[in-house]
Amino acid sequence: MSSEANGTHDITSVDAPLKGLRVIEFSHMVMGPVCGMVLADLGADVIKVEPPPDGDKSRRLTGIGLGFFATFNRNKRSVCVDVEHPSGLELVGKLIASADVFLENFRPGAMSKLGLDYPTLAARNPRLIYCACKGFLPGPYQHRAALDEVVQMMGGLAYMTGRRGHPSRAGASVNDIMGGVFGALAILAALRQRDATGNGSLVQSGLFETNMLFVAQHMARAAIEGCDPPPFGDPTTGRPWPIYDVFETADPGQQVFVGVVTDSQWRHFCAAFELQDLLDDAALGSTQARARARPQILGRVRPLFRSVAKDFLMAKLEKLGLPFAPIGTPIQLFDDPHLRASGGLLPIDLTRTEMAPARPSAGLPALPVTLAGNRPGLVRQPPRVGEHTEEIMRIAGLSDEQLRTLTRQGVLISSEN
Repeated sequence: MSSEANGTHDITSVDAPLKGLRVIEFSHMVMGPVCGMVLADLGADVIKVEPPPDGDKSRRLTGIGLGFFATFNRNKRSVCVDVEHPSGLELVGKLIASADVFLENFRPGAMSKLGLDYPTLAARNPRLIYCACKGFLPGPYQHRAALDEVVQMMGGLAYMTGRRGHPSRAGASVNDIMGGVFGALAILAALRQRDATGNGSLVQSGLFETNMLFVAQHMARAAIEGCDPPPFGDPTTGRPWPIYDVFETADPGQQVFVGVVTDSQWRHFCAAFELQDLLDDAALGSTQARARARPQILGRVRPLFRSVAKDFLMAKLEKLGLPFAPIGTPIQLFDDPHLRASGGLLPIDLTRTEMAPARPSAGLPALPVTLAGNRPGLVRQPPRVGEHTEEIMRIAGLSDEQLRTLTRQGVLISSEN
């Protein structure tokens, strides 16, 4: 089947700066798979090692985990091998011995029990970059189990997202995703260092430490003011701008976020919406003064916006060059004209998941970057369990007879046939 018929396209040399790089990925859930996906999207050959007989448990998650596998495992190859069997572990060892990168995000100590820890692998492959995506970087917490919720709660993000007394998890796996991105960044830095020294190294990415980067601006404010800032969900939380809110429109249930954050935007806004008296008010002559007068200003603006249709309001705001946004939902994004026109949605075959999808194919977001004007694209659909076991094990030196024997023993699982 051609790549076009399979809903994919070939990445050119411009699109694939990591072509020739081989990554062995031991991961599940989000953080590790995101790290591998970033490298795979940029052209690396990412080989995902899955446990038999059914592969990565993330394939079968429900609820908020339902889309994990389909979203974060494109452009990878899958080998399904029992690493707890000596023959399976030996085969994986052969793959790692010739790899550039080893990536894992399992609980602390899991890789050491298998003999897949950094000191052991580095002794066999001194050029190996070993990336461990963990809940915590080395320190007092390093042996704790972690989830995105755990680090959001302890790291101040849930406090800042919710309202007082009601901490709230962010509506996405923000730390897992960004932790994976930071892991990929560390790998790239280590590869650059290897170019200079010839030696591999251990790099780590921490879920908790990722969260702290999100909360850093609030820590800085706390240091300046000497107390905790009010959370974003608190309606009394101060805004540094007069208009920075979600507004109702004349269309029932249809809301628009609007921001007016500079002096020039304030002038354009008042002129366009016939609020000349506010513009002429000397007491509102600075951004700081207008922020203090938010209740007065919003008392004028809210009924004004409720009197106009959503589309009319957005068209007017766009013409003025003001920041605005409709309140989008996930299902609406499949038809977003900008995402569709800019190559921002990759056609993922959802029939490859363990679920029965309402949409057999869905456009899921590409990496948010361009390389020489092109978006990194889709070369491989998310793999079926063991889809590439045979071709990968031939790389490890297995004969057809050895493949058949290990498959009969359950050491290898293949879906190639």
